[in-house]
Amino acid sequence: MSEWPPESGPDGRPRDWLDLGGPARPAAETGASQAQAASAHVAPAHAGQGHAPQTAAAAPEARFAGFGRTAAGFGARLGPALRGGVLRARATAGRLAGHPATRRAAAATAAAWRTAWRPAAALARRVPWLRVTAAAAALVVGLLLTYTIYALATLPVNGGLTVEPTASALVVRAADGQAFATRGVIKGAKLAPKEVPPVLAKAIVAIEDRRFYDHSGIDLRGLFRAALRNAAAGGTREGGSTLTQQLVRMSYLSQDRTLKRKVQEAVLALWLESQLPKDEILTRYLNAAYFGAGVYGADAATQRYFGKPAKDLTLSEAAMLAGLVRAPSQLAPHRNLDGARGRAAQVLDAMVETGAVTKAEADAAKRAPATVRVPTETPVGTNYFVDNVADSVRTLIGAGPADATVRTTLDLTLQNIAESVIARRLDQDGERRKVSQGALVAMATDGAILAMVGGRDYADSQFNRVTQAKRQPGSLFKLFVYLTALREGYRPDSTLVDRPTQVGEWEPENYGGRYRGAVTLRSAFAHSINTVAVQLAEAVGMPAVIETARGLGITSDLPNLPSLALGSAETTLLELTRAYAAVAAGAETVEPYGVRQILAREQPLYTRPQTAPTPARDQAARTGMLDLLSAVVREGTGKNARVSVPAGGKTGTTQDSRDAWFIGFAGDLVVGVWLGNDDNSPMAGVTGGDLPALIWHDFVTQALAARAKAGRPETARPAPAPPAPRPEAASIAEPEADPRANRDQAARAVLRGTPGVIDTGTLDFDGRTVRLIGVDGLSGRNARELGRYLRRRDVACAPAGEGGAYRCSLDGQDLSELILFNGGGRASADATPDLLAAEEQARSNRIGIWRR
Repeated sequence: MSEWPPESGPDGRPRDWLDLGGPARPAAETGASQAQAASAHVAPAHAGQGHAPQTAAAAPEARFAGFGRTAAGFGARLGPALRGGVLRARATAGRLAGHPATRRAAAATAAAWRTAWRPAAALARRVPWLRVTAAAAALVVGLLLTYTIYALATLPVNGGLTVEPTASALVVRAADGQAFATRGVIKGAKLAPKEVPPVLAKAIVAIEDRRFYDHSGIDLRGLFRAALRNAAAGGTREGGSTLTQQLVRMSYLSQDRTLKRKVQEAVLALWLESQLPKDEILTRYLNAAYFGAGVYGADAATQRYFGKPAKDLTLSEAAMLAGLVRAPSQLAPHRNLDGARGRAAQVLDAMVETGAVTKAEADAAKRAPATVRVPTETPVGTNYFVDNVADSVRTLIGAGPADATVRTTLDLTLQNIAESVIARRLDQDGERRKVSQGALVAMATDGAILAMVGGRDYADSQFNRVTQAKRQPGSLFKLFVYLTALREGYRPDSTLVDRPTQVGEWEPENYGGRYRGAVTLRSAFAHSINTVAVQLAEAVGMPAVIETARGLGITSDLPNLPSLALGSAETTLLELTRAYAAVAAGAETVEPYGVRQILAREQPLYTRPQTAPTPARDQAARTGMLDLLSAVVREGTGKNARVSVPAGGKTGTTQDSRDAWFIGFAGDLVVGVWLGNDDNSPMAGVTGGDLPALIWHDFVTQALAARAKAGRPETARPAPAPPAPRPEAASIAEPEADPRANRDQAARAVLRGTPGVIDTGTLDFDGRTVRLIGVDGLSGRNARELGRYLRRRDVACAPAGEGGAYRCSLDGQDLSELILFNGGGRASADATPDLLAAEEQARSNRIGIWRR
């Protein structure tokens, strides 16, 4: 009811001041009336509040007196204002309720409702189920409204896609620049709207949300179209979610397929569209989307798959990335390149339909599809090397920025050869010889690691037996003993007596328990005589031997004990191989390394200096040591390691054959091999000159041929010096050249015809015998088969090298290589690298004489 009496209009009817067309109540009068009404209603309350300051002042806590007075004054002012506002609101409501227009509108509404309700009620009385239907509809609407309110009330505070923190990504490239491994997850950069490549934006919109720029977060037309297509396909083939809805789901919600999440997604999508421009929404989507292989965001995906930043994307690459977001795990191009390219073609077709590109541009992109340049899965065998490189990177630059690229020294061809050689030998002989593990490291003479096999199977054991396993080196340690002796004035031809030797209570024995009497250092080293090594160590002093080992790179603990001369201390394969590399290179020391350069976003963080190893100060002793090492391969315990080029090395075997080693050099390669068991159990009689030397031979033979084929020089250092002339032979003069040699050479002219076969390495041209270069021939069945093969076929043979050998060809093919490749013979001492590689191929294929 109104607080003011109504006025009378000209017609005598009461008239409210809000009546349209009538004069408004004067402001002064209205204000006075309000003031009077407010005074009438507020006075008692105000009077009551007026005692509050006195009550507060009377309280014993005087420190609160000021606060009480302030509160009382504030209440005295606020109370009348609030009560006045309530009264004015009530008055306004009363006037509106009593207004003639309001009464007429209410009456008309009630009449209309009664008019509409009577037939509906009558119909409901005649049709009972209609009441049930109406009640059910009302219930459903109420439930839907209630559920919507519930869904909004339970929005997750920290929902959305959570990316677990990962280590900075490391892309590993081989020596030739080929990327072959990655570690960690590439994070990429967060793009700004102006940094999004237009070609990628168009591709995403074309395949994921064609009406992105037309809807307000929810595309009802798209939902209807997707429903029709899914119904026609008999299953879910197309989604109706917009890019905005997908962004909401990734950023705020879970990935659960529930009704609650759908309701939340729709409401939040509408809200997000009202807060952000379209370009910002699209950019946030591209920064958050998952593209497979553990990467989130368009820039990270571009770096991962194509090795470039997002700004450099081509049309075909953008189409491939846009196609991944629907099924990133299934279509990830590193695993399913054909599937990714097929999906990219669909994206290009969609871009043509939307006018984003022309058909000619799309066809050109299809003819040149995107190619993955950065692998996402490391080849299993290279993991030992990659682990070592990752440690080196942390040492060189610390944690470093995200997405670093490291260029390494690894030769992928040599790595594959090393893995296959180790696996083949262990598969053939491992169980029978009771050997379960092997390791190999190949280095250039400057220390660059070219291949590394840290164990038989990285999936079974990540323990790197090249860098982490410390084992007794056995006779390999004699290198340091003999080099120290050579520095002290001994020569390769110096003589010592192989006899029972005792140092304190320790009495070393030779392998086999035999003694040879007086022997030269060359012979003692070649045949690994223990007593001579111990005598030399006692003569020069063990501290000097330890100093020599330290200078060549041995960092492991070396106790000053007599048994150290025979390798009783434990060290690693990498340490020993670097020491042998220093001797082979004539360098003071050689530092192994696997990292050449580290870059982040094309900016170098580290570059290894291009410096050559410092030449050794004891060159005379190094030359003598090369002589001794060559004798091991030429005539000693390492004869199984002989190859077609000058080589040297040393065998090593520990007590009960618990460790077997061979480390040697040939050409520009220094290669170390170790065999044994992780539990230190004995092998079945395996020595360093046995399986390790054979593995070394197999690897070096193929590696030298591969490097020669790739255009790398076979030798990057002088060949080992020949043995110094023995005193007893010093007075023998070299014979003068025979003038008849030229006539003999001329007589060895090219032979042509159909030869007879004496054996698979020897042919007969009308009574003239021709020995094929590089082949130790076989008779019997192999010779008969070769004879049938050569029947009535023309063979041309030309002199090759010394010793009367010939290189023969048949229809343009090297006959020696053909025989060795088919397992028709064995490679001889004069076999060239290509012939040795052919024999190794026959062994690998197990054909001919290598058939098992």
